[in-house]
Amino acid sequence: MKKIVASKSGWLVLLLILFAVNFLASVFHSRLDLTKEKRYTLSSTTRQIIKNLDDVISIDVFLKGDFPAGFKKLSNSTREFLELLKDNNSSRIMFHFVSPDEEIPAVPGKRYADTLIAQGAYPINLSVRIKEGQKQQMVFPVAVVKYKDRSLLVHLYSGTKRIITQDEINTAEATMEYQFVKSFDELINTDKPSVAYAIGNGEPTGAETYDFQKALSQRYHWGLLNLTTQKFIPPDINILVITKPTVQFSEEEKIKIDQYVMRGGRIIFFIDGLIAEQDSLQVKSETIAYDRNLNLTDLLFRYGVRINPDLIMDLQCDFLPFRVGGDNSNPQYEFLPWNYYPVFESRSTHIINRNIGLISSRFVNSLDTIQVKNIKKTILLSSSPNSRIISTPALISLNENKITPQDEKFKSDNIPAAVLLEGRFSSLYKNRLGKVARDSLNAIGLPFIDTADKESKIIVVGDGDIMLNDVSLNSGPLEMGWNKYTYEAYQNQDESGKYFIPFANKNFLLNCLEYLTNKPGIIETGNKEIVLRLLDPQKVKEQRSTWQFINIALPVFIIILFGFIYQQTRKRKYAA
Repeated sequence: MKKIVASKSGWLVLLLILFAVNFLASVFHSRLDLTKEKRYTLSSTTRQIIKNLDDVISIDVFLKGDFPAGFKKLSNSTREFLELLKDNNSSRIMFHFVSPDEEIPAVPGKRYADTLIAQGAYPINLSVRIKEGQKQQMVFPVAVVKYKDRSLLVHLYSGTKRIITQDEINTAEATMEYQFVKSFDELINTDKPSVAYAIGNGEPTGAETYDFQKALSQRYHWGLLNLTTQKFIPPDINILVITKPTVQFSEEEKIKIDQYVMRGGRIIFFIDGLIAEQDSLQVKSETIAYDRNLNLTDLLFRYGVRINPDLIMDLQCDFLPFRVGGDNSNPQYEFLPWNYYPVFESRSTHIINRNIGLISSRFVNSLDTIQVKNIKKTILLSSSPNSRIISTPALISLNENKITPQDEKFKSDNIPAAVLLEGRFSSLYKNRLGKVARDSLNAIGLPFIDTADKESKIIVVGDGDIMLNDVSLNSGPLEMGWNKYTYEAYQNQDESGKYFIPFANKNFLLNCLEYLTNKPGIIETGNKEIVLRLLDPQKVKEQRSTWQFINIALPVFIIILFGFIYQQTRKRKYAA
């Protein structure tokens, strides 16, 4: 080394070596993931999608600004993940952090925030401290992914809370890869899955399905399918949606459903097992809830679930306006909780409802799972720890809210309201179907199958209103998840309205559809778990002084000791 430095060309050689090392470091980049859960490792599916990109994917993240700690951490986590994506294909992945308050360059005078709201992103209103005091700041925890002439909105945090907990940040980080990769796949692959909306048994088709139709038209090929007149359900239909039927199913219709499942078809049942409608209470202050008798019990029982003829009441619920005073000419109303409108908070780590936010429901039936061989059952929605079940026939009265609920009655917990069934199902009509019915199936080229030859998936929800939207007299059809009464208060911006938010019903529906149609590799990216490793508070309290000394005082002491030894050594050396 001394010879190289001493020679005339030595410095030039060193400079060339340093230049070569820096150049190679800029071209070839790698990182070593030492975390147990492989937090910084992309799945093989994600790497394959990024590798095969034939155009640039541009990602605008709207988390630029001076945020509280939770949103700042979310912003940093998003940046780290996008840098990880860029490391795998730097020429095809571009990302920018943008403030929602910035003006769009191509449209002077219009902010990004305006377009985000139009795309379905709801802001979170924060109070941020500044030198002058406090200011209100709108936060959009979303990103917009653009590929060629298409774009999609990605929710980085689906909640609406102003303070994000560490658990929620971990969940957002765990699902971030899934949220982005499913968007990439949807933008790249233009072939849309097909969804059929069943009619013929009194299913709603009016304005209350407006937002459902709007959401499906963006991502799926969909249409109506009349189970009464259709000879069979085409096997090329990816998903059949049966929503709030009111007319009893015939055996012929049930055979069509059954054989569709046997051929690998996927179904979502949104079922109101009881006749219980809020409109009835507008005419009279009380109504009786009783069984619809849809004739689906034996079919669903064979698949592994039973819809019970009861109602879930929950202290965690939505609000309705109740008259609390005044007279007929000037009535006084107040928003009060309505226990028949449970609000479900996701308590499952399943990809369908992980970090999805609150889901509103109305007059919900409880579900029971049945032991069925080779069928996996996952509870998607369940009640809060302060809930109860009432059997039918049940008297529902508006006067119930004038009396404070007896807490001792609301002690049930985790009552199932939505269940996912997966596996190879067995036909309800196995060893039961007559020769005439078999010959009819053979005539249309679909011979009877008694046991499914491929895996299928079924989602059963004990409420038909979850995927329907309210219709306001002033605003028309609302977005799914809005209560028309609280929406009007929200629009009027009165003191009560500022506390109301849209629920995550649409996200729940779309996640159900995506799970039933997505590729297994993409679904697998959503199963990542990030463990929250917290310190033991008792040990922290007991050993606080010890660790303060080790981290603060000990390093200073070591430096002083090293300096003292160094000085003494120099004194002895030069004294001699």
